[in-house]
Amino acid sequence: MSFNNKVVIVTGSSTGIGAVTAVAFAKEGAKVVIVGRNEANLNDVAKQCSAVGSAPLVIKADVTKDEDAKRIINDTIQKFGQLDVLVNNAGIFEYGDILSGKILETYDRIIAINLRAVIHLTQLAAPHLVKTKGNIVNISSGASLLYGPPATLAYCVSKAALDHFTKGSALELAPSGVRVNAVSPGPVETDMLTRHSVQMNAPIDQVKVFSPLKRVSQSEEIADLVLFVAGNKAKGITGSVYLADNGFTLQ
Repeated sequence: MSFNNKVVIVTGSSTGIGAVTAVAFAKEGAKVVIVGRNEANLNDVAKQCSAVGSAPLVIKADVTKDEDAKRIINDTIQKFGQLDVLVNNAGIFEYGDILSGKILETYDRIIAINLRAVIHLTQLAAPHLVKTKGNIVNISSGASLLYGPPATLAYCVSKAALDHFTKGSALELAPSGVRVNAVSPGPVETDMLTRHSVQMNAPIDQVKVFSPLKRVSQSEEIADLVLFVAGNKAKGITGSVYLADNGFTLQ
């Protein structure tokens, strides 16, 4: 699983899955670029990366802003001269259903970060990934296979579209030697899950009851899968969507 001398961008790495994934890459020898909007959290993650590997490049940016997206790629190339792995992890979850009249505004916010930003960063990163025969890992969700509850429809649509884009971009970039895959977690014990379990009046222990395995994942489990998909042991894998949901979508 060594990523020695590999340059890895992880968006949304100021907390949760992104933060743990960035530290995991650093531990395996990668030159990591951490990207997020919360500077204090980014600095904390930077310290964690430095404790197990080399100091990361810290970029405070909003991936939904075109100029910030360009800066992420440009600063990475300026600093390290190459790009080997792009992990599109930044994303949001919001509620908004049709009958409340909130679905469109919710959809616009969600799609901007969960899909459009991924497409834009993929376009910007692709020429550099072609040079290194690198790869992309998109963080999707088991929600891509679901159709509700109604207030989550916009989120489900964004992740279904992301899975579709993952496969389509994998097909386009394969002749250039670039792999594209996705990892789709179910509920993961993060700050995001805690916030939304409170909103839904469903404590995490109650969420676990609905899982066939009676558990939710830890961020480290998802990071392990991301590193596998991004590594040489997965050199024959592209256009795949790896579900890690403790069986949630089986029900």
